[in-house]
Amino acid sequence: MKLSRKIFTAAFLTIAGALCAQAQNYRLPGQHTSQHGQLIAAQTSTIELDNTTKYLESLFAEEEEPEFDIYTEGWESQYVNCYKNTAVPQSAVIDVTGYHMPHPGYVTSPYGYRKRFRRMHKGIDLKANTGDTIRAAFDGRVRLTKYERRGYGYYVVLRHTNDLETVYGHLSKFLVEPDQYVRAGDPIALAGNTGRSFGSHLHFETRYMGYAINPAAIFDFANQTTHTDTYTFDKNTYQNARNFSPEENAAYAARYRATHKVEYGSSKRSTAASKASKSGKSQSYTVRSGDSLSRIASRNGTTVQAICRLNGIKSSSKLRPGQKLRVR
Repeated sequence: MKLSRKIFTAAFLTIAGALCAQAQNYRLPGQHTSQHGQLIAAQTSTIELDNTTKYLESLFAEEEEPEFDIYTEGWESQYVNCYKNTAVPQSAVIDVTGYHMPHPGYVTSPYGYRKRFRRMHKGIDLKANTGDTIRAAFDGRVRLTKYERRGYGYYVVLRHTNDLETVYGHLSKFLVEPDQYVRAGDPIALAGNTGRSFGSHLHFETRYMGYAINPAAIFDFANQTTHTDTYTFDKNTYQNARNFSPEENAAYAARYRATHKVEYGSSKRSTAASKASKSGKSQSYTVRSGDSLSRIASRNGTTVQAICRLNGIKSSSKLRPGQKLRVR
């Protein structure tokens, strides 16, 4: 048995050696080698860098994320906060130069947590009598006009070109319709006492992608202006006020109560302004102590932007008592 295995192994090694020697001597025919070389050459081409770049750009051009459209994101939502499933940046700089005060009333209830109700008051309440005109705070489009019995009552939501949304609650009448475009200072509603309300006032909210910002972080209600030309939204600080002084607000409230009847209840003043507007003649106004561009614009049926344009000033310009301003 051992001898047979030795004979078999020797035979196997002999045959394997012969095959290896034959493989080492094997060569492809010359014609085949030539054809193989020609095939590789035909598949090789020189592509310029410029052509490569254009090709890649054509591949990804239609895959780029489209520009954000503020009038379509959540536009069909019937809720005030339509951004619940949207990624919101940590911070954003918002232009607030093209503003108009929604109403010249003073703050009657600030933004913040209410221990009594155990919930947040996500806006600021401004003194307003039923029937007072409420105006758009910025340029934008009407997203909602609705009624909520246990909350806002009759309310309007505007989406603005600076990415903010503003909410106006407890109204008595709508002056706009959904999808209508409005300019800052345009009348949008009349103040009222509807919904969860215990007296005539305007509930005013400023929101960025669903985050209810403290309106006092943007607006200086005691001076009827904005704090600065831009507001920086930040997820960590959006609930904070900005230089809000209860003493200044109280002083403004006293001035408002003292002058409210004269400034907003005089039919003679309204008639005169109306006639001047219809005649097309220029009209001037003498600035008084405590006046602001927003108040002057509201009183004369115009906008802050129009007054600034007529007088070559900015919305942040300081007014001097006795100063003459063109309002028409």
